[in-house]
Formats: sequence, structure tokens, C-alpha cells
Amino acid sequence: MGWLRALYEWTIDKAAHPHAQGWLALVSFIESSFFPIPPHPLLGLMCLAEPKKAIRFALICTGASVLGALFGYAIGFFLYEALGEWLIGLLGLTESFPKAACYLREYDWEVIVIAGTTPVPFKLLTITAGFIEMSIVSFLLASIVGRGLIFMTVGILFRVFGAPIKRFIDKYLGMLTALFVVLLIGGFVLITQLDGGDESDPTDRCAQVTSLDQL
Repeated sequence: MGWLRALYEWTIDKAAHPHAQGWLALVSFIESSFFPIPPHPLLGLMCLAEPKKAIRFALICTGASVLGALFGYAIGFFLYEALGEWLIGLLGLTESFPKAACYLREYDWEVIVIAGTTPVPFKLLTITAGFIEMSIVSFLLASIVGRGLIFMTVGILFRVFGAPIKRFIDKYLGMLTALFVVLLIGGFVLITQLDGGDESDPTDRCAQVTSLDQL
């Protein structure tokens, strides 16, 4: 999809912008509710350029992402029919939505933490959490843990190891790119499990859910 590639390149370009920290906060915020490109590449490039500021960048990313998660929750809670349903469709997650709602009701905060630390589209869970009226306290705490774990890990690694990490990335860029692709594919596999699941497993009720009427 050309538009997705264009958005990705636009995001990466912001790493060299004079107001890169502001762009990092903005991308982190909107990614949690409707933007398709995650902030991870932008965060990584900024940490790579200035390892001494890595923890600051990670904190910005975490804080803005959690605020964006609350915005996504609000969309699901107050504006699902007016806006949320359209956003879910635009992102190609319509079939995943009923299953995500089911898993959130079954497993609550655990699903938010998992989504926050994996390539699973976080926006799907934030909007869904609002729609099912998940406890706002549980949602907020799980979002902080999930988002903080992934972003702060990046920040701390760059801050502690700095230049050696840069040399490592320069040397093994191809391998790391392949690993990222594998993880990304893994995230989409998880989403397809939401779409289809293992129909032979009678205990996984959510895998059989295909509409909100079944919840």
C-alpha cells in the first residue's frame, strides 16, 4: 500500500526535524488511537542519534502514548458509532473488533499489556476497551506498564550502551531489519488469530466470535 509507505517515510523524516521531540510525542499520541505507523522507528533513530537523551525520548514516547490510549478509550466509549467504527474499518480491523472485545472481557488488563509490548495494533485495543467500558483505572495502569516496558527498554539500552549499540546496529542492520519484519509478521499472525483462531479448541470461545451480538 503506497499510502502506508508514504506515511512511514514521513514519520522517519521527523527524526531529523528541529522539533523532533514534539513530533515523537505527536506520533506516539495518535498511534495509540488511529495512526497506523508505530513510533518505534522514530524513537530508535532519535536514540541512535543522541544516546544521552534516550531515556528522555523514551519517557516522552511513553507519556504521549498513554495519553493517546486514553483518547482512543474515549473514542470507543463516547464516539464509537460516530467515529470509532469508521476508524476501525479504515484500519482494516473490522473483523478483529468483536474478538478483541471478547478477549478484553475475558482477560481484562492482560490483553492491554500484551498489546502494548507487541506489534499488535494498540489502537484496536484502546478503542475496544472504551467500547466495552473496561475499568478506566485498570486500562490506564495496563497501558502504562505495556507502553512503558517497550519504550523504556529501548531508552535504557541506548542510554547504557550508547555508541556500542550504534556500531552493532550499523554492522548488523540487515539482520535487525529482518528480525523486525519477523516480529511485525508475528503481530499480524496474532491479529489473524483474532480473526480466525483455532476452531478446534472448544475452550477458546472468543475465537468463534464474529459479531458484537455474540458477546
